Amino acid sequence: MKIFILLSTLSLAALGTSQPASDETNDNVDDIPYGAFPSLTDSFVLYPTPAPDVSPEVVYTGHAVVLNHCSFPVYLWSVGSDIKPEVTLFPSHRYVETFHRDVKSGGIAIKISTKRDGLFTSAPLTIFAYNLAGDGKVWYDLSDVFGDPFKGHRVSLSPSSPEISWADGRPTHGSQVRVHDAASDLVLTLC
Repeated sequence: MKIFILLSTLSLAALGTSQPASDETNDNVDDIPYGAFPSLTDSFVLYPTPAPDVSPEVVYTGHAVVLNHCSFPVYLWSVGSDIKPEVTLFPSHRYVETFHRDVKSGGIAIKISTKRDGLFTSAPLTIFAYNLAGDGKVWYDLSDVFGDPFKGHRVSLSPSSPEISWADGRPTHGSQVRVHDAASDLVLTLC
């Protein structure tokens, strides 16, 4: 008996790549609005399982989302084996990145600063890191380096169990590593 997978005619390569998105135009990146991913109303093609060169982690991936509820802009970089251009995330805007795997480093780190060029000046950074596992899971972690850029402001990552929530913007204790279904979004809320 053949089992079929419903796949969008949208290029799977495009789904597996990182594309920062915000509601504000940024000269360094192309904006992709949140929700610009395939839905059931898109045209579809049936492929026999397994589809050639398609792994389940590519087909069924969620997103790393950063929401800026702060009254000030923040600056972020998606870092794997290379560094994507700086994204300015203005108040009330969001950044969205499809979970993907870096073939050289494995994991991705979304590094966030309250200072422009902070990644290159050793400014305090909050790091939202993730790594796709072959079993449809995403391992993720939240940490600070060089200080606490959101000290005095709430920082939370959800869903997470146990909860990752820093009431005063500083890590509460040790490791913040968790695992989640890679088909669902993880949302980091700043302030």
